[in-house]
This record gives sequence, structure tokens and C-alpha cells, in this order.
Amino acid sequence: MPVKNKEAMKYYPINLDVQNRSCVVVGGGSVGTRKALTLLNCGAGVTVVSPEISPALLSLSNEKRLILKNRAYESSDLDQAFLVIGATDNEALNQKIHADAETRNMLCNIADRPSSCNFILPAIVCRGDLIVTISTSGASPAYAKKLRQTLENLFGEEQAVFLKLMGKIREKLLQEDHEPEFHKPIFENLIQSDLVEKIRTNDRIGMDEVLTRILGQDFCYEALMDEGTHANP
Repeated sequence: MPVKNKEAMKYYPINLDVQNRSCVVVGGGSVGTRKALTLLNCGAGVTVVSPEISPALLSLSNEKRLILKNRAYESSDLDQAFLVIGATDNEALNQKIHADAETRNMLCNIADRPSSCNFILPAIVCRGDLIVTISTSGASPAYAKKLRQTLENLFGEEQAVFLKLMGKIREKLLQEDHEPEFHKPIFENLIQSDLVEKIRTNDRIGMDEVLTRILGQDFCYEALMDEGTHANP
């Protein structure tokens, strides 16, 4: 039996890939709608089960973006599913969802019931490929929300553009015959530069000056980024 470390974290932090995976949301109210939208934004195949459906979910169903089962939950709804989120105010139903998920050894989250979850959902700040998550291990979702709002003001859309640019630079460098370690100081210099600030202010000349100084004449913003991408969305 493993020895429990008193200083250990309560949860094991991961970023879960749900792309094209079957995910079930039980509950069609405001909470269920929010959970379904987050899953859709992450590329999941979403099924919502509920006798009451929000207008937003109905619209998504009409657009064929998710599957809607406008009825009460049944255990068989979890067959072949990767994860389930319970978003109802019916405690008996939430416990049934939890028990059904445990029987299937699948991922389960019951909104506002950490004791009935084998994973919890953090507050999220998303800026393109930059994903910052905040968790209070279920102790205070309100404080996690406050921290999220603080970070939303700290990280702007320039972070998304910067990461896209870094990805383009990485792709170009990988086409050259270099050892991977050769690239490490290059990226460190880019990160330590004022490139993010120049992106924030849409200073195209300044961006190209940084890129040329660190990478050489073959690197400029317009050539690296896709057509129509703007540095300051």
C-alpha cells in the first residue's frame, strides 16, 4: 500500500484530450449548457440528456453540433462514453450518475459535488494555445473564479498570437539541419525579448526587428504567419 504524503496535492493535474471522444452531459440548464459548450470547444462529441433543455442547447442541436436526448437519464446513456458530467440539482440522480460511471470505470464530474467526482473542473483562462487553469481543490470555487478574472486581465490576446508565432518559428527551424539543443537558446531569447509587448501594440516593424536580430534575415512576421492573421485581434 502506498504511503500517503501529507504534503501531497489532493488532485493530479492533467490536461485531457477529448477531441472526437464521446462525452455525456446530464442536465440541460445553465450549468449543463456551460459544460456542454466547453466540451464542444475542446472538440468533443457531446450528448446532452435532460427533460428540460435551454434555448442555447436546442440551437446547438438544430445546428447538428451535439446530440440531444430530451428525456430523463438512463444508465445506458453512458455506454461507450469517455466521460460524463452531471449538472442537475437532483441529488439522487447525481448519485446514480456517479455510481453508473464508477461501474464503468469512466471519468465522472458532478457539478458542485467534489466528493462524487473522480476529476474536478478548474477555472480556465484561454488565450489560443495558452491555457491557464486555477483550482482550489474544490475548497472555494468562488475564489478560483476571482483568480481567473485577475489572470484574464493579465493575459491578453497577444499571448495567443505570440504562441502561434512561436509555433511557426519552431516549424521553420525544424526544417533545418540542426540538433534540437541548438534551438533552446533561440526560444529563450525570444521569450526574454519584448516581442509579446510589440505584438500587443501591433508594432510590426518592432516585431521584425526582434525576429531578425535573434533569428536572421529569413524571419519576418508576415512571412511566418498565415494570411490574414492580425497581431492585435
